[in-house]
Amino acid sequence: MSEAEFWTTNKTRTHQFDKLKPYHIDLQWFAAEDEGRTEEPTETKLKKAREDEGRVAKSQDLVAAIGLLLPALAILFLSPYLLRNCVEMIRFFFLRAVELDPTKDRIIFGVFLSYFTRLILPLLGVALAAALFSNIIQVGFVFTTKPLGFKFERIIPNFGAYFKKTLFSTNSLFNFFKSITKMAIVGGVAFFLIRSDIEKLANLQTAELYLSITTIAGLAIRMLIFTALLLLLLSIPDYMFQRAQFRESLKMSKQEIIEERKQDEGDPRIKQRLRRRMRELLAVKIREELPKADVVITNPTHFAVALQYNRSLEGPRVLVKGEDELALRIKHLAAELHIPVVENKPLARALYAEVEAGDYVPIKYWAVVAEILKRVKTMDEYRRLAGL
Repeated sequence: MSEAEFWTTNKTRTHQFDKLKPYHIDLQWFAAEDEGRTEEPTETKLKKAREDEGRVAKSQDLVAAIGLLLPALAILFLSPYLLRNCVEMIRFFFLRAVELDPTKDRIIFGVFLSYFTRLILPLLGVALAAALFSNIIQVGFVFTTKPLGFKFERIIPNFGAYFKKTLFSTNSLFNFFKSITKMAIVGGVAFFLIRSDIEKLANLQTAELYLSITTIAGLAIRMLIFTALLLLLLSIPDYMFQRAQFRESLKMSKQEIIEERKQDEGDPRIKQRLRRRMRELLAVKIREELPKADVVITNPTHFAVALQYNRSLEGPRVLVKGEDELALRIKHLAAELHIPVVENKPLARALYAEVEAGDYVPIKYWAVVAEILKRVKTMDEYRRLAGL
């Protein structure tokens, strides 16, 4: 192919492609809404979404399926009670059709309300229990009025984002195929149940009224129960999908995680300044308290505990204690002040872990501390006699 033919062919193909552009859908429409949000949501983010915003992972199909199944079962088991009340209500009004005037006799409304309550109250209670149960098993008990707050963007929404979310997203495609599946379930259940009873239905025109009512009612309740069971099975993958979509919507960027960590744990620069200030305060306290000490117990490198004892105290008392760098500072200052430093690893570790500065040494360590103080006193006597 010559160069001229190549460019002519390429131009023709480009022109054909341009004709298809009105029907072309950019694949970026299916991309995540928030680019850069690649990190899984933290527990803080999930807790905030649940408690502050009322956002939880929930399948409305599961709520609908249980809300259909339990009332349908209630109708099935309460059908004798419901039928008996319906017959009583019809008999009452038909027997008094020529005696009572609906415009004058208030008893008519009272009787109707009584029968209506007896008929509807059990089913209403079951439906309410089903709604609560189906929500609690998914998300627990969550109550917040935040989603009810007024938001101006709900009145004038962002139509671009709305159509992108409702027409060109994974969620919309899933809901589309889910709706088709629901219609297939309802249509299939109705088709197979009606076909199985087609002979009975065809003979109802010659049957008694009671038989016709019970046959139609039985068919209807079976359709409700089978449909609800199949929709309940369908709601399981929907619940899993909604959980995945919920976590996807809460994904965070790396910068958001850093900012959240700063809020939870504090700004590292502020924490560093606080630690430096704390070390300064401890250094001042050590210089104030250490001169009162009689001995410093060391690890020898990691821990240092300064003890004081005299007859006015109830027992040996920890003045100051320190670890690593602070322990080294205590030992150096003790050397400047000519305070004896005694190495006893178990005692130093135990006192550092169990006793706070200013507290008395537990009785179980008194024997060891007394032995150390006795040795220190003996050393002081030798030094005094030697003139050191």
